[in-house]
Amino acid sequence: MRQNPSFAMTDVAELRRLIDRNPWMTLVSQTDDGLVASHYAVLLDEDRDDLTVVGHVGRPDDLIHGLGERELLLVVQGPHGYISPGWYGDGTQVPTWNFVSAHLSGVPELLSTEENLRVLDRLVARFENRMPQPRLLWEPPNDPTYVERLEKGTVGFRLTPTRVVAKRKLSQNKTDDVVDTIIAELSGDGAYANAPLADEMRRAHEALRGAR
Repeated sequence: MRQNPSFAMTDVAELRRLIDRNPWMTLVSQTDDGLVASHYAVLLDEDRDDLTVVGHVGRPDDLIHGLGERELLLVVQGPHGYISPGWYGDGTQVPTWNFVSAHLSGVPELLSTEENLRVLDRLVARFENRMPQPRLLWEPPNDPTYVERLEKGTVGFRLTPTRVVAKRKLSQNKTDDVVDTIIAELSGDGAYANAPLADEMRRAHEALRGAR
């Protein structure tokens, strides 16, 4: 991802927030057969305060990616959406796409069976706890034999990125009144209404204005 200093996202707390809120990621590896990509949910490592993440792949994706042997790229995609030139007012303008995204690169460490089970347990709990009657990993009708057999079909990993490229392109190059118009349009009920992107823009621009 080409970086632009005006849109660079470097604050670790904001990057952790992006990762935590957008756990469904794209995993990309360069292999002898070319580029390969997979899609899995990934979580921040709860024992670290940096950008280390943990996750798993299903077998044989570990072999396809050469997991633990070569660099892995994790693509984190945050809120994004179309921005109409009509929201800029009069004058020559073109449309664009606003987005928040991060690329985390590094060689992952493979997890032990015990570590992988803990990650799988966390992963299920993270999403199932929003259900009215959560079905957690170790609870009936699941039994330990079933869970342990399930784990054997996965390979867990921990990735501490050695390279991070993150970009928050949210109309930072526009005037305050134009930004407010864009946020209002995204917050409305029009063809390109996009509440998550509007919230992200509002958060970013409140911080920018507060720093002036």
